[in-house]
Amino acid sequence: MLTSKILSGVFAAAVTPITENQSLDPAGLTELLEFLANRGCHGALLMGTTGEGPSFSPEERSEICQQAAAFRSTHPEFAFLVGTGTPSLSETIALTKVSFDAGLDGVVVLPPYYYKKVNEQGLFDWYSQVIRKAVPGDGKFFGYHIPAVSGVGLSLDLIARLLDAFPGQFAGLKDSTGDPDFARALGARFGRDLIVFTGNDSLFSLALENHASGCITALANLYSPVLRQIWDAFQTRQSTQAFQDRIAAERTVSDRYAPAPALLKMMLHKSHGLPAWPVRPPLTALSLDLAEQALAEFSHLG
Repeated sequence: MLTSKILSGVFAAAVTPITENQSLDPAGLTELLEFLANRGCHGALLMGTTGEGPSFSPEERSEICQQAAAFRSTHPEFAFLVGTGTPSLSETIALTKVSFDAGLDGVVVLPPYYYKKVNEQGLFDWYSQVIRKAVPGDGKFFGYHIPAVSGVGLSLDLIARLLDAFPGQFAGLKDSTGDPDFARALGARFGRDLIVFTGNDSLFSLALENHASGCITALANLYSPVLRQIWDAFQTRQSTQAFQDRIAAERTVSDRYAPAPALLKMMLHKSHGLPAWPVRPPLTALSLDLAEQALAEFSHLG
């Protein structure tokens, strides 16, 4: 059963809580989601890049979807998107079906990222099959544009083709390029016809000014109140500059400790008392020295 809520606002690209033996931590996920909901997030993206999605099996991803559905029974306004893209077409279709069968709000789908030099027709055919076979008529399907990680970009023309072919299902895009020109180009070409979530905290205000519907960012795990201040100020036509400057400075710090999952999990523990969740290989934990250094840099920003 699908919800009909409007998808917009501040979404956390949520980390995935796991135990010391590398298994999923259901209680930890509930604790994290409560934390995010209480700090101004409108929703969360599960199993994305920050959530180490490709490091989890289909069975584990399905379990995460069921846990999210259970959380929503007590938090009906909290929206859930799920990262379901894999290099396998059949696996992506199956994971996408699982997400919608659980009653979650939408999927954010990487292009098949193993082959780097595929053409636009191939990508259109691949995405078309996923949508036709796995997305209900009122389901929300988002492309995931993060070419620095996937090695496969989604062009404006491809986005337009998918929007024309599947106007009721192809909802929009998560844009994680960090490219202000691309954010402007999305707004200029599609306006409000495309739901765009920026994946870069530093561009949140600019993206909103160019018709974006919100953000989905890693840093929202830590600083969703600041992102929510930007969102709320923009809705009431007040200046976002002070809040935007702060989140941009915080983003600059976080970028020095990439990849993000280890940093975020450690900062959630040290700054907010959440469990010290590990990461899965090939990622490695942040050393204690680096953790203290990062904590000091963040604290300096206030």
